[in-house]
Amino acid sequence: MKGGGWVATHEDITERRRAEAKISYMARHDSLTDLPNRFLFHEQLEQALARIGRGGALAVLCLDIDHFKGVNDTLGHPVGDLLLKAVAARVRDCIRGGDTVARLDGDEFAIVQAGGSQPNDATALAARLIETVAAPFELDGHQIIVGASVGIAISPDDGTDPVQLLKNADMALYRAKADGRGVYRFFEPEMDARMQTRRMLELDLRKAVTQGDFELHYQPIVDIGTREVRGFEALVRWRHPQRGMVPPLDFIPLAEETGLIVQLGSWVLGEACRQLQVWRAAHPQLSLAVSVNISGRQLQGSGLADALRQTLTSSGIEASSVVLEITESVLMQQTDAVLERLQQLKGLGVRLAIDDFGTGYSSLSYLQRFPIDILKIAKPFVEEVGQGADRSALARAIIGLGDTLRLDTIAEGIEIAQQRAALLELGCVLGQGHHFWPAMPAAAMEEILAADRSPRLRLVEDSA
Repeated sequence: MKGGGWVATHEDITERRRAEAKISYMARHDSLTDLPNRFLFHEQLEQALARIGRGGALAVLCLDIDHFKGVNDTLGHPVGDLLLKAVAARVRDCIRGGDTVARLDGDEFAIVQAGGSQPNDATALAARLIETVAAPFELDGHQIIVGASVGIAISPDDGTDPVQLLKNADMALYRAKADGRGVYRFFEPEMDARMQTRRMLELDLRKAVTQGDFELHYQPIVDIGTREVRGFEALVRWRHPQRGMVPPLDFIPLAEETGLIVQLGSWVLGEACRQLQVWRAAHPQLSLAVSVNISGRQLQGSGLADALRQTLTSSGIEASSVVLEITESVLMQQTDAVLERLQQLKGLGVRLAIDDFGTGYSSLSYLQRFPIDILKIAKPFVEEVGQGADRSALARAIIGLGDTLRLDTIAEGIEIAQQRAALLELGCVLGQGHHFWPAMPAAAMEEILAADRSPRLRLVEDSA
């Protein structure tokens, strides 16, 4: 001060330090489970790799909750959050004191298992995690049963860099899920090559969906006795500019996984209805119909009914000319939501068919609960007919079930005359397969239509 002396100010920074510590903690931990997040996990993995040095080994395990999305969709996100916290607690109980567990994202967790005897210790931990997570959960009045898939990468064989190790463990996890879930898989070098191929295919698929690089082929559905065409199943094909014709089994599951199936499925439905209208205009004396496969992803969303309504309006065809084919597995997943979607579709007047009937779940109660019109007998059962009474039993049972419930039955994959004759004897009316015609482009299908002027050309309707 001018007159001498001084002034001092003092500030209590306790709360600020606490706030800074809290912010730092929140930035490095998952707010729901209180586990380390991806950022902190990377740091701890890096430190663990530095500690083991040369000659040591550690394992990185990635764990994913099987069918977690179904819990969120059916019971709601609050119950899903409770499940995540419960799984996190069980995982913590499985690991040793020196191990680290983190929640990376969504329903994916990661563990660093340092030291020990590898890969034996990682194998034991993976088996313990799968068993522990599979035990039923009691949450908010609901019993929930899920599973776990685990991918494992071992350092130094699978990498010494945190990013590479986590990437390799994640690739092994992807393989575990592809192999049926509820299992563990170790990283193998060829997984990287497969993943790169898959990534390139995904990029090409996204481009193809945007550019519309697909075409529809149509397989006739015929009267087995008279061979008259009664309808068509529309099947999507992808003609890749470099790969040529990509098999559906190579790109349909990828489209399902990435969600591209929704956009692709919408195009298939619109194109099939457009083509149907073209054929009807060219052959007004014929009553034509078309079947289209609908994926579980399309039924999960709320826009399918609106999209179908718009398609029917723009194409100018009646709803009764469209058959939507779904699989048994779709019916058994998220039952209430699927039932609501199917009732919406049925309200528009379309017909519903179960594709590959008999290869899915054993419960038949859904046949009474869901508004089904058609059962399509799966190809494995068709292959057995004509080879003795015992081997024809399943096809006979499905045909009898259809008769009892007043449902149409269509035999898929008829390849030889012996199968056709046996199905006729069993009372099956409709079928499709290479014995009659393979799936073919619209131009080739037009030649068949032009040759058959019968007014009986239709998909069997009004059988009830």
